[in-house]
Amino acid sequence: MQEKKTLTFVVPAYNMTEYLERCVISLIAAKRNDDIEVLIVDDGSSDGTLEMAQKFEARHPGIVRAIHQENKGHGGAVNTGIAAARGMYVKVVDADDWVGPESLEQVMAVLREEADSTEPIDMLVTNYVYDKVGKRNKHVVNFRHAMKAGERLTWNDLGHFGLAEYILMHALTYRTAVVRESGMQLPEHTFYVDFIYAYQPFPWVKTMKYLDTPFYHYFIGRDGQSVQTDVMIRRVDQLRLVNQCMVHATPERDTVPDGLYRYMIHFLAIESSVASVFMILSRDPENYEKKKDMWDDIKAYSPTIYKDVRKKAMSRALNLRGSIGRFVIRKGYFVAEHVVGFN
Repeated sequence: MQEKKTLTFVVPAYNMTEYLERCVISLIAAKRNDDIEVLIVDDGSSDGTLEMAQKFEARHPGIVRAIHQENKGHGGAVNTGIAAARGMYVKVVDADDWVGPESLEQVMAVLREEADSTEPIDMLVTNYVYDKVGKRNKHVVNFRHAMKAGERLTWNDLGHFGLAEYILMHALTYRTAVVRESGMQLPEHTFYVDFIYAYQPFPWVKTMKYLDTPFYHYFIGRDGQSVQTDVMIRRVDQLRLVNQCMVHATPERDTVPDGLYRYMIHFLAIESSVASVFMILSRDPENYEKKKDMWDDIKAYSPTIYKDVRKKAMSRALNLRGSIGRFVIRKGYFVAEHVVGFN
């Protein structure tokens, strides 16, 4: 008989021998870890990632599991992990990231309490840290202005999210059944699917709680990482695909709670703006046309959603016309990158 698991960590791993040990050790560091499950999904690595995962499985039987699959990309690895998860709750942690020990204890205390409840919450939101290489002051993203900590909340209880503030994948712990009921299947061999992960299941989330603690450490700044500016410019077609998936996952205004619709429009505006920025940064006229097509596609899908997304301040700024508009957008991006250090 399988032991009851409170939380499953899904760890997508592709050629991650340099970082995997740090990640896994952080996930099993709780004083009590018998109700934690760590699924390391080796996504067809060509280095020793699978062997390292199997060693962890041998050292920590019943807690760590190694799963091997042919390469399907980050989204395919997440899909595999969600399908195999035994925990009541599930959280994705990339193999080069880690969690903080004090926060892990706090998170597990909350989830254990919820697991014993007759009406457990559908989602737990926590803070995350941009842990950038060479940057002494780490930027911590919190949700104090939008969410009251420690209380059971619905979408209509949420306050105002800042211009570039959104609930990224790193902040999310879902009830596993909610993700499965949403039918989410992330695109394979596609980057930036974390936007979809932190979006599509939301209409199935009815209740949530915010824990004001820096749980997730998001390691950025290493060479070749998918969030580097030059890399994102080369992958604008994938950003556009992600945008299409998000648009088609957006419910019409009168079918969901007002708070949920407002937040989803807010986040869709952010992702649409991110995709627009990198098309503009490319300085490629072909990508300028793709940007126009992307916005036209949103309008064709739903004039209401298009109108609500376009009226957001960020969307208006990202649709400034002509070469002067593109110049302003480029300058604005590099100022923001320097101040926040998000790439």
